[in-house]
Amino acid sequence: MIKLFQLLKLCVVLLIGGHCNAQDYQLVWSDEFNKDGCLDESIWNYEQGYARNEELQWYQSDNAWCQGGLLVIEARSEKRKNPLYKAGSYDWRTSREYIECTSSSITTLGKKEFLYGRFEVRARIPVGKGAWPAIWTLGSSMEWPSCGEIDIMEFYRKHGIPHILANAAWGTDRQWNAKWNSKAIPFIHFLEKNSDWASEFHIWRMDWDEEAIRLYLDDELLNEILLKDTYNGSIGSYKNPFMQPQYILLNLAVGGINGGEVEINTYPIRYEIDYVRVYQKK
Repeated sequence: MIKLFQLLKLCVVLLIGGHCNAQDYQLVWSDEFNKDGCLDESIWNYEQGYARNEELQWYQSDNAWCQGGLLVIEARSEKRKNPLYKAGSYDWRTSREYIECTSSSITTLGKKEFLYGRFEVRARIPVGKGAWPAIWTLGSSMEWPSCGEIDIMEFYRKHGIPHILANAAWGTDRQWNAKWNSKAIPFIHFLEKNSDWASEFHIWRMDWDEEAIRLYLDDELLNEILLKDTYNGSIGSYKNPFMQPQYILLNLAVGGINGGEVEINTYPIRYEIDYVRVYQKK
């Protein structure tokens, strides 16, 4: 009921003006995660197994659930046989004899895709060693990176120092080689303003239109990507992926290329999402 009141209050703010020309927007879709139990599978898909970036976690549906008006994604230390294991393999997915930890990644691929709009996610993120939570979008019309990737939020350690990142990537003339517009803000920037930052919920926002992608954290602009600069190379047929619909991903990775080392006493690692909302111009 509290969250419903907050949503109604937000709608009033949107109607009377609010920030950043909010009167031009209307809510077109949201998931408030108000029903305890499993996620709504008419909206969300679960990624399965090892996904990307040589990360430690095995993705499975058991590690995501709704409780008390929140989506909870939890990474756990779990050791069991890797069903993909092949002795002597050089592929990171099949060379590991054992799964060391599990987590969840959910997507709206094939169920909810959006072209332009305001995307808002209110969440409390884990900031411990090895945690790599993310809020991001991908296109589905081409392979990565020509499909376009927007990282509304990533948190991980760069050279051992915690950062919050706001990025976009698109295609070049080489397959699987991306061009990035990336902003990495040291986590201390946020802690200096609020020592309790890590224990609180925060709002990540993307404003995306025909001219630019603007990425915010608690109304602070972190990055602006101009769409005139984001055309693919030859591999992506010189198309602009950010003039195509994108779907939403929420995941909690552990370790891997960017996540770094993780200690056993770090687990369980919990990532909590209050809501996901999408607004579009009237």
